[in-house]
Amino acid sequence: MGKARILFHVDMNSFYASVEAAYEPELQGKPLAIAGNAKERRGIVVTASYEARARGVKPPMPLWEAMKACPELVVRQPNFDRYRLASTQMFQLLYEYTPLVEPVSIDEGYMDVTDATSQMSPIEMAREIQKRIKRELNLPSSIGIAPNKFLAKMASDMKKPMGITVLRKREIADKLWPMNSIEMHGIGGKTADKLEKMGIKTIGDVANASKDLLHRKLGVGGLKIHERANGIDLRMVDPDAVNEFKSIGNSTTLPEDTTDAVKVRKIITNLSDSVGRRLRRKDVYAGNIQLTIRYHDRKTVTRSSKLSHPVFTHEDILAAAWRLWEKYWNGDPVRLLGVTGMDLVEKGTAYKQLDLFAYEKDDKEHRLSGVVDDLRNKYGENALLKGTQAGNSDRSDELRDKQRRGTSLEKDFLRDELFRKK
Repeated sequence: MGKARILFHVDMNSFYASVEAAYEPELQGKPLAIAGNAKERRGIVVTASYEARARGVKPPMPLWEAMKACPELVVRQPNFDRYRLASTQMFQLLYEYTPLVEPVSIDEGYMDVTDATSQMSPIEMAREIQKRIKRELNLPSSIGIAPNKFLAKMASDMKKPMGITVLRKREIADKLWPMNSIEMHGIGGKTADKLEKMGIKTIGDVANASKDLLHRKLGVGGLKIHERANGIDLRMVDPDAVNEFKSIGNSTTLPEDTTDAVKVRKIITNLSDSVGRRLRRKDVYAGNIQLTIRYHDRKTVTRSSKLSHPVFTHEDILAAAWRLWEKYWNGDPVRLLGVTGMDLVEKGTAYKQLDLFAYEKDDKEHRLSGVVDDLRNKYGENALLKGTQAGNSDRSDELRDKQRRGTSLEKDFLRDELFRKK
C-alpha cells in the first residue's frame, strides 16, 4: 500500500477586504466591504470583512442594502493590482514548502505535502505557513488538512478566520454528514433544490442515496457528489493545471463566404447566445470578449474588448462582439467567425457598478436566462430564437444548422507568469 497522501487547502480569509486592511491598518477590526462605485454608494458587495458579515453584510448584496444593514460600513472599490500582488506573494511562499502547489483561484490553492513533512508534522507545517502569511503579508488564512482535495476544501471552510482543521475519512460521518447538502463543496443552489425534492437534505443523505437515482436525476454530477460525500476523491494536486487556458468560446465555419451584414449578425448572435449559456452553466462571468474573423483567403484576425464589468448575458456578449465587428471588419468576404468570453471570474467574485434599478434588471435577466437555457438545452439551439436569430427557413438556414462549431474551455490569469514557480 502506498503512502497516505497529505494535502493542504490554503484559503485566504475575506481576501480583498483583508488586503485593503493590510494597506490601511486603520481598517483593521472595522466592518469593511469591497464594492463597485463605492464613492457614489452604488454597486454590489464583492466581499466583506468578518466584522461586516457579523452585521449582516453578505456578498453579493446591493451596496444600498449593505449600508442599511450596517450604517457604519466602510466601503472601498476593488484594487485588483493589489490583490494580484498579494496573491503572487502568497503562492511564492507556498512554493517554498513543496513544488506541488495548484492555484485554483486568486486566493486559494492546494498543496501536496506528503513528501515535505519529514522534518515537521503536517499540523506544525500548517501553523508555520499560516503564521508566515500573517506575519509577512499581514493576511489571515485558513488551512484544511486531509487525504484528498475534497476533504481538504471542506476542512478549510470549517474554521474561519485563522483556522487549521484536520479532516480524516473516518470522521466524515460525524463531521460532514450532519451538514446541509448546500454546504457541500460542489453543490450549488439549483442542485440543492433538486436534492431537496428527492428527499435528500444532508450530506449524509447524499452519501447514502442510491447511486442509480442520483445518476438518473443529476447525470454524471450525481455520481461525483455521491463519491465526494463518501470521502472519495482521486484527483491529484496538479501544478501544471495553472498552465491550462480558461475561456469559453464558440466558432463556426460559414457554409459560404459572405459580406452580408445581416447574415453575419445572425451568426454572431447565435455564437453569443451559445457562449452566454455556457458561462451561466459554469457560474462564471466574462471580463473580456474576443471576436475571431477568418477571411476568404484564410487570413485570420482576433480582436478583443476589455469590458467595464464582467458579463454573462447574450445581449451583453453580442453588443461587445458586434462593436468589434463594426470596428475591425475590413470589408472582405468572411469564411469563419468566433466569439470567446475571456478573463473569467466566478459568479461570487464578479462585481458590477450599478444602481438599484440595474441590479434588479440584472437579477431578472439572470433568472430569465436560466429559463431560456433550460429550454434550449432540452429542445436544441433553435428554441426561442428571436427575430433576426430565427430568420427564414430556407436552404442556407439548413446549411447553417450543420455548421461546424468549435469550443474551448481555458484557464484564467493563473496561467500567467504571476503564479509560476520561479
